[in-house]
Amino acid sequence: MENHQPKVTAFQHDWMAYWYLMPVLSVLLLFHVIPIFYAMAMSCYEWDLIGAPEWVGSSNFSRLMYDPMFWKSIWNTLVFTFISVPLSIASALFVALLLNNHISGIGFYRTVYFLPVITSINAVAIVWNFIYHPDYGLLNKLLAIAGVSGQNWLQDPFWAMPCIILMSVWKGLGYNVIIFITGLHNIPKHLYEAARIDGASLWQQFRHITWPLLSPTTYFVFVMSVIGSFQVFSQVYMMTPRGGPLKSTMVVVFYLYQKAFEKFEFGYALAIAFVLFLMIFAITLFNKLYLEKKVHYS
Repeated sequence: MENHQPKVTAFQHDWMAYWYLMPVLSVLLLFHVIPIFYAMAMSCYEWDLIGAPEWVGSSNFSRLMYDPMFWKSIWNTLVFTFISVPLSIASALFVALLLNNHISGIGFYRTVYFLPVITSINAVAIVWNFIYHPDYGLLNKLLAIAGVSGQNWLQDPFWAMPCIILMSVWKGLGYNVIIFITGLHNIPKHLYEAARIDGASLWQQFRHITWPLLSPTTYFVFVMSVIGSFQVFSQVYMMTPRGGPLKSTMVVVFYLYQKAFEKFEFGYALAIAFVLFLMIFAITLFNKLYLEKKVHYS
């Protein structure tokens, strides 16, 4: 008997898939793609939100080249990234390895580590401002017990950025821990059993099994951490409102905020935003084309 049901061609099947994706693609277009092109266009104008935008061409980008504070914010952002990302990955992996063991109350510990992630940055900043307070802060109290003189941490040009980095690593630790635990659960248990039978130590098991097979998870955490570090703002705004002593915590997004919402130089701020977008895009492309080749997916 012949089957008279209509056949769905590959072209029709693809279009059906696109129709199902239309809501997500519409949101992506509305809130991501269009704003990027709008920012690109408006970065060529001088605009204070009151008068009409005035065309200035590429002068905003030329101004960036000779703006020492912009380059200082780039440097501070790079310092934040190069220190916070390795610390975030190393600390999260260490905690994940500990929590991956079969210990009593493991669910409680996982919840405790994730609490900072869902806690408001305002509340977190208040707590850490108390920890860093020069007179009655917890950190200086602990140093006094050890016989070490305290510091005015957030007002010291040398210590302000490390303080922000430490708080940021602590704030995002729980999220990365959950990601690493998920990756650890995907590693076949029989590989560890075979390694133990062959007499492999814990370090050898980590080096030859855990680390290579965890590379997709590590790659994901690395990429997301780098992108997040280039967009750091709330920590700086809440703990060093003016960009820190000698602008030691002035990062790119905070500088953008100052230009847009304090000095109302929106055209210049959009030029900064567009340069930041290009930087993040270039880093993401580099990770995709180069680093991903070193990831073991099987």
